[in-house]
Amino acid sequence: MSKVNSVVPIIGSLLETDLYKFTMQQPMLHSMPTNQAEYRFVCRNQPEFPLTELAGEVNAELDALCTLRFTEAELAYLGGLRYLKSDYIDFLRLFQFQRRFITVTTHGDTLSVVAKGPQVHVMGFEIYVLAIINELYFRRLARLSGGQEEFLAEGRARLQAKIALIKDYQAAQGAASAVATSAAQHPFEFFDFGVRRRFSGAWQREVVETLAREAPQFFKGTSNVLLAKAFQLVPIGTMAHEYLQTFQGTGVQLKGFQKAALETWVQEYRGDLGTALTDVVGMDAFLADFDLYFAKLFDGLRHDSGDPIVWGEKALAHYAKLKIDAHAKRLVFSDGLDVPTAIELHKHFANRVATGFGIGTNLSNDTGLRPLNIVMKLVSCNGQPTAKLSDTPGKTLCEDATFLAYLRQVFHIAG
Repeated sequence: MSKVNSVVPIIGSLLETDLYKFTMQQPMLHSMPTNQAEYRFVCRNQPEFPLTELAGEVNAELDALCTLRFTEAELAYLGGLRYLKSDYIDFLRLFQFQRRFITVTTHGDTLSVVAKGPQVHVMGFEIYVLAIINELYFRRLARLSGGQEEFLAEGRARLQAKIALIKDYQAAQGAASAVATSAAQHPFEFFDFGVRRRFSGAWQREVVETLAREAPQFFKGTSNVLLAKAFQLVPIGTMAHEYLQTFQGTGVQLKGFQKAALETWVQEYRGDLGTALTDVVGMDAFLADFDLYFAKLFDGLRHDSGDPIVWGEKALAHYAKLKIDAHAKRLVFSDGLDVPTAIELHKHFANRVATGFGIGTNLSNDTGLRPLNIVMKLVSCNGQPTAKLSDTPGKTLCEDATFLAYLRQVFHIAG
């Protein structure tokens, strides 16, 4: 264990994470409190310098993270979210990360971060680890490349260009509506999903504050719970891949793991948080399980891999097949979006279904430096391997080739 350095820690509050870490942890605490799980860090692209050079600082930041507790003001805020139950808030009141459950090691030029232990305890490490590694990396990279202020100035210029683009699009929509042509039926709305891959915590705060001040009619919330609280925004998020993957290792028949996950969610939230993630084993396999019962109960679907147009058309065709009015549903897009892509998707779909756009890296880390593509994913649960069979091949993640082949066979997915 490293000595915590004297610099102010990157993570200063346990609220500084994505909302879905809380909304997934609650049903796991209620339905699967004894789960044991393992999460591993992966860098998918080539950094400008080996991440192993950050190992000592990462260890020190994790030491600091493991001293944090929720404050009463933070618990009061979480308790005010109607879908978080009082017994879960009591759990958070007692919660503190345990350092023995997470290790940082190096293997050649590879940085290894592994969180292993009770799932309700170790699942929360993910977002903090990614935020820590990103900030340490870009702090050093900016210093090596001319200084942080240069890149923050570039980030501010790019942010203003995005705001102008959105306002121009809205003005064009308003003009189209005035002459009764092809104005979109559903409004353009977007959210910040940038905690995990941000340039820095201070920069994400500035981005969110700027958007909330200058584009409130379009900017509808953030996944960062701390910033949602600070700027009185809607905290955004429901479930991530790890939630559905967990059911691959919890004793249910593998063929039925998605239905079991969705049913557990429905029973936990009973109408709240109704956006389902679709790509743990691909959209086709998801829709095969997403029958009339689930399609009526969930408010919409979230896209995170594969061609977004193809995905959205499949979703709309599925709703039409089930005779469900798509105008009452929402499609949320969140796969590597930028503002121009979000606008094009809105143009394509907004006359047929409500849309939402979760933009991450392109908001919180668009400063002129190449972003890292880093994740920290669930690799096993209760001693069983877990996998994500993404609609984007490069996003498929599994450490057990045999299980991956079996999963493909069960869901009739070509290798």
